[in-house]
Amino acid sequence: MSHASQSALALALGASTLYEASGLPCALDPAIRPVWTGAAVAAPAYPVRCSPGDNLAIHLAVERAPRGSVLVVTTDDFLAGYWGEVLTVAAEAAGIVGLVIDGGVRDVAAMARRRFPVFSRGISVCGTIKASVPSVGQQILMTGVQIAAGDMVVADEDGVVVLPSARIDDILAAGEARSQKEADFMARLARGETTVDLLGLSAWRASV
Repeated sequence: MSHASQSALALALGASTLYEASGLPCALDPAIRPVWTGAAVAAPAYPVRCSPGDNLAIHLAVERAPRGSVLVVTTDDFLAGYWGEVLTVAAEAAGIVGLVIDGGVRDVAAMARRRFPVFSRGISVCGTIKASVPSVGQQILMTGVQIAAGDMVVADEDGVVVLPSARIDDILAAGEARSQKEADFMARLARGETTVDLLGLSAWRASV
């Protein structure tokens, strides 16, 4: 399956379904949220590590990341405005399709206006310095999840998951099967069956 087909299917299935289908601890901290309503992205990861309060590595990553990538940036949870409208415009020109960061961003209205998907731990007006580059394009550990270049990021209003590149096709297939099972489940609920029966919980009726 091509990268474009994988991304389209991943977006359609959504982060929650793919998390459950994967069976992996691949979800980032739920505090990392979309900065504008409706933001969503599914694309290969390009990992970046910043020193706290320093965004120099991000500027280099915008130059180096392959077109079609999502920048996934760890800052050791230090909240500051690592990213704003200037980097958004530069990223769009470079073919970068989104940002996930465990730090902060600013110029949120501009990102929303441009429909550039950004997921961050917070919003901060505080600026950053440009003095160090811990790593660009190398594997990182972010909120307990190992992330390498080429892993698939799937981010929407439910959260952010990162799927290992070697297992993407298998997880997408499992996600499709789960989605069909859920559609059948919903149809049975609409016909009047109950969640208690469908989930095998009927024995609890007698105990409460």
